[in-house]
Amino acid sequence: MTTVRQRRGGRVTEGSEDQPSEEKNVKSDGKVLSDHTGGKLWNILSLTLGGIVAIGLGLLTSFYVATLHENDLWFSNIKEVEREISFRTECGLYYSYYKQMIQASTIQQGLHGLVYDNKTESVRTINILERMNVYQEVFLSILYRILPIQQYLEPVYFYIYTLFGLQAVYVFALYVTSWLLSGTWLSGLLAACWYITNRIDTTRVEFTIPLRENWALPFFAIQIAAITYLLRTHLQPAQERLTLLAVFIATFLFSLTWQFNQFMMLIQALALFILDCFDMLPTAKVIWLYIIQISGLLLVCVLQFFNSMILGSLLISFNASVLIARTIQKNLKKGNLFNRLGKLILHVLLVSSLTLLVNKFIKKSLNLESDEHIFKFLKAKFGFGSTRDFDANLYLCEEAFGLLPLNTFSRLSDTLLFYVYIFSLFPLTVAALVVAFRNLSFYSSSHLPCVSGSNQIQEKAEEYTITLKPDAAYNLIHTVLFGCLALSTMRMKYLWTSHMCVFASFGLCSTEVWRLILKCVHLYTSQRTQVIKYSIPIITLLYISYKFWPGIMDELSELREFYDPDTVELMNWIKSNTPNTAVFAGSMQLLAGVKLCTGRTLTNHPHYEDKHLRERTKQIYQIYAKRSPEDVYRILRSFGTDYVILEDSICYERRHSRGCRLRDLLDTANGHIMDGLGESEPDLKPSLYPRFCEEIKKNLPSYTLHFIRVFQNKTFHVYKLAKYK
Repeated sequence: MTTVRQRRGGRVTEGSEDQPSEEKNVKSDGKVLSDHTGGKLWNILSLTLGGIVAIGLGLLTSFYVATLHENDLWFSNIKEVEREISFRTECGLYYSYYKQMIQASTIQQGLHGLVYDNKTESVRTINILERMNVYQEVFLSILYRILPIQQYLEPVYFYIYTLFGLQAVYVFALYVTSWLLSGTWLSGLLAACWYITNRIDTTRVEFTIPLRENWALPFFAIQIAAITYLLRTHLQPAQERLTLLAVFIATFLFSLTWQFNQFMMLIQALALFILDCFDMLPTAKVIWLYIIQISGLLLVCVLQFFNSMILGSLLISFNASVLIARTIQKNLKKGNLFNRLGKLILHVLLVSSLTLLVNKFIKKSLNLESDEHIFKFLKAKFGFGSTRDFDANLYLCEEAFGLLPLNTFSRLSDTLLFYVYIFSLFPLTVAALVVAFRNLSFYSSSHLPCVSGSNQIQEKAEEYTITLKPDAAYNLIHTVLFGCLALSTMRMKYLWTSHMCVFASFGLCSTEVWRLILKCVHLYTSQRTQVIKYSIPIITLLYISYKFWPGIMDELSELREFYDPDTVELMNWIKSNTPNTAVFAGSMQLLAGVKLCTGRTLTNHPHYEDKHLRERTKQIYQIYAKRSPEDVYRILRSFGTDYVILEDSICYERRHSRGCRLRDLLDTANGHIMDGLGESEPDLKPSLYPRFCEEIKKNLPSYTLHFIRVFQNKTFHVYKLAKYK
């Protein structure tokens, strides 16, 4: 098991950064007051200073996570095989394609090896660029080959420094989003500080560097920042076009770098749909965002050789259904309250029905089953019947796909982030409900021509519009929906906690939030609002610095080193004692490392978004089930296996409770009673054979006839399969 061990010897407040007020300070003759030039100069100075702080914080974050990674593993001092082993599970698989491209004699040969790959899945040729989101590895490897840096920088450092550099982009985007929402860069500073001090819950880049989300989330943050800016009022046509282009590029890059992009953008599309239904966003901009999502995803689909999983995504079906429904239902936003509610319910039902029909039609036409395991998992997770499906249970039993642990909120509360987040969320949610109700109730009146009889209603509507601007409304629904996702699935918390930093800092520095709260307690004055919106964030920053700065310094001074001698010994043995064409079977996680460290052919791997691979993995995992040696041998040979690696940590697993151990999942799927004390389902039967991974170590004749042990240490046992003519 990979572990780390102790290393051996070897501020200023701002006065006018708010967004431009709707009320202009003008003289009676309509001319701007003489202090306009001074105010403009101050805004430029503030913008420059805020930008410098944003860039500085981004670079500091990048340096911080890079230092943590180096201090934790002593990455600069360990051997290449140890560096590669440190890229655990699927991270190692993705990095192996970067290494493959670097080692290819030409770029063309490297690309050909990816398009016609026969080493990732034995006895099968697959297109890696179609199946996996590895264009970032391809781009980075080409960049490394053409830049004159080979003599100064090793390929692995070029790779990890790029990922750490993206963290700077990530923090910069979060900073800008908070700044856009609140009107002051003090809010961005607070968001960045919260992101850093809550690092355990906002990112895991320092120990899972090649993970797809570490590539994708910075682009997602840029997209959110661009959408926030797009939803501002009074944008010039040129500004709007450039912002739409930025949204498209960020959406495309986000989609290209992560296989789960479609599910994240589906939640985003739902947020847009909800807000549009309640007239809280400009309809034209919402339609553009729907089109951008579809266009970005289809472009990725083309680059991934028309990946059927993208074409059959719910996002494309939903967005297409919304656009179709809008053309069918005319005058959707006209009428009184009850009339509009009826139209709204009908609209939701129409969109839902169309989405299911379109999605079913596409999947039926393409015979698509790549994502069925996700829906089986969701069905079982939310209590729609129990399942014995091996793939669904494999997800259900992983902590990362369970509910968000309660101690997460304790950690977030220590930095005051969670408290401030709730403080910001409550008044803005109330404001959103009020605005939504008024939009439904007074739509007709508030959209009458500007005549004297309707002035009072218009002024009232404007007052509530100012209370919850479109950009704030979008970020509110965004954080609520992604919060629900994080609460239900812990792995997705990083999408929520980073935006939590943005939303909480916006709430603490927002004129609108403080105005609403102070009006509720009858203490509102403009001067009091300005004092509070700057003083409380500064006090919060001082508290965070005082409490967490010493801990960060201690963390940066703690030195450890990578230590996994058993895996290193295994990889070195494979490279020295097996032919380059040898085929290895074993656990998905370990085989990713085998491919990266040795270049040997695999029977299965951790990229699970393929039905054929899932079925193959279940068959390979019979090495941990109660099966006869003849059955296991026949299964392994059907995939061309030459060597099989057994891990004691899986065979004698204690990490999970009974019912969630890998051997339990296999027993249940095979209809066998699980080991250990506890109840079993009544239709499960005892197996006729003992557990293969245990019995093979006894060297009984029935096992040695097919399997010859060729390597053993405290963790791994490698057996060579006999070959019969």
